[in-house]
Amino acid sequence: MADSYFPRWRVQPNAAEGRIVGTDERLAWPQMFAMGVQHVVAMFGATVLAPLLMGFDPNLCIFMSGIGTLLFFVMVGGRVPSYLGSSFSFIGLVIAVTGYAGHGPNMNIPVALGGIVACGVVYALIGLIVSAVGTRWIETLMPPVVTGAIVCVIGLNLAPIAVHGVSGSNFDSWMAIVTVLCVGAVAVFAHGMLQRLLILVGLLMAYVIYAIVTNGLGMGKPIDFSIVANAAWFGMPHFTAPVFNVQAMTLLAPIAVILVAENLGHIKAVSAMTGQNLDRYVGRAFLGDGLATVVSGFAGGTGVTTYAENIGVMAVTKIYSTLVFVIAALIALVLGFSPKFGAVIQTIPGPVLGGVSIVVFGLIAVTGARIWVVNRVDFSDNRNLIVAAVTLVLGAGDFSLKLGGFGLGGIGTATFGAIILYALLRRKPVQQPSV
Repeated sequence: MADSYFPRWRVQPNAAEGRIVGTDERLAWPQMFAMGVQHVVAMFGATVLAPLLMGFDPNLCIFMSGIGTLLFFVMVGGRVPSYLGSSFSFIGLVIAVTGYAGHGPNMNIPVALGGIVACGVVYALIGLIVSAVGTRWIETLMPPVVTGAIVCVIGLNLAPIAVHGVSGSNFDSWMAIVTVLCVGAVAVFAHGMLQRLLILVGLLMAYVIYAIVTNGLGMGKPIDFSIVANAAWFGMPHFTAPVFNVQAMTLLAPIAVILVAENLGHIKAVSAMTGQNLDRYVGRAFLGDGLATVVSGFAGGTGVTTYAENIGVMAVTKIYSTLVFVIAALIALVLGFSPKFGAVIQTIPGPVLGGVSIVVFGLIAVTGARIWVVNRVDFSDNRNLIVAAVTLVLGAGDFSLKLGGFGLGGIGTATFGAIILYALLRRKPVQQPSV
């Protein structure tokens, strides 16, 4: 009997004991909801930060992340656990094509949206090609040493964002450390389901400590709860239509290659963690991500990508059920329709969110290293050693290159650098026999 398009999710009764929950399994629904909330927390900081840096509407981008995640879920038949959120790969070029000054709404968003749609179309076409001819050509270009380095670089490249965000004052830095300790304490000393909710529980503990220290004792910047009181319960997202400018489309479309590398690295990481070979879903994953980016661009949202932050959460919880991401997506839709819910999450202090980001971004980097370990990458081979070493420094150092009007940031240069360097070093000289 042929497999159905969607899995038949089995209930995993002993999940609290630390057993792995597979992609085709689920927990009891209250536990599933709690895990969905945790994934929303994990993606929220980056999914809001990216649009803020580009002058987009964060509430709309949260809404579109939910739409994109549901579209991705349908395209892969519920077989690949991933959350789609705002991609940081677009930031530099979006700012370049719109001339955004970094303050308030971006008045030239429609021009950027046309480029985002073009990128999504290219990405979807790559997905169709992969679905037709397979992933061998991609795997030849991007073996485990390359994909592991790229995933690791994503975490390292995001690290300065988290660190700079908590370096505004000595108080902020200490509160970030307190947050890291809260998450770490839950991860190590808690048991059962509480331990699996380490990100969410750790954040709540740090939130309460921050509120006591600031609102109660008068230290640091207090939490402003008035934004919650003044926000409406219900409000429609503000949609924006794209404008198709050839120059903007030409500049933004090649970002699809970076998204391909990110997505492939994420799928390889999930495969390594779950012990399942998800290669046959790679084409559909690319197609789903590409279509989600197109839909987001047409609505006024940022380009989206499979989120490493949520893969980091899976790495520590060992819960890979794809249904968790449906729940997370539905919560995101509620947030998009409710300014009040959005305001509640926006009261999370920057130092607390930054502390959580330090943990999650670090987990992303370690996930890249896990790809090397699981695939037994041989670092006694100088080719692998050089590719990994150069890629990590390019990405962590945010090395940028400009080729005419086209520019690449740290993740871009690291991605293409790893692929090109591996290809150039592919042919090793024949070793002479020892005498």
